[in-house]
Amino acid sequence: MNRNILVVVDMQNGVFATPRFDRAGRAARINALIAAADQTIFILHEEGEMQAGTEAWQLLPELQPPPDAIMVSKTACDGFWHTELAATLQALDARDFVICGCATDYCVDTTIKTGNSRGYAITVAADAHTTADRTWATAEQLIGQHNEVWAGLTMPGNPIRMETSDAILSRWRTGR
Repeated sequence: MNRNILVVVDMQNGVFATPRFDRAGRAARINALIAAADQTIFILHEEGEMQAGTEAWQLLPELQPPPDAIMVSKTACDGFWHTELAATLQALDARDFVICGCATDYCVDTTIKTGNSRGYAITVAADAHTTADRTWATAEQLIGQHNEVWAGLTMPGNPIRMETSDAILSRWRTGR
């Protein structure tokens, strides 16, 4: 089965209590991907004040999750660590997916690297992930640096694919 699977990481109120780069633009691109995906999986961080059901744990109000969205809770930066993500992907017969979300340099990065080492074919929506400014680098610099690093990771036979949201949407529309 060849389905367009989208994984959205930590786009939650509590995560965005710290300002993130280009929130409106990233959310708009994520919504476009959600609208075109056959299945969307939201990975939701659950820790401290961000307990399931709390306002902090909820998705950002500007996101438009479909009724059939799958929610996967996590307690670490890695979306696969002690979660249902791998089992969910297996139930969907999915060996590839597109990923986006927050934070580029923490949970998105860790989930990409773990998923890649597990053999998943991952496409990063290069313009649909975000983070905050850090002590030594701006959010925009971190996003650019991570896009460059992911594009160059060495995993023989399973390179990480980097595409803009528009390119992903075009590919999904044409079935390529």
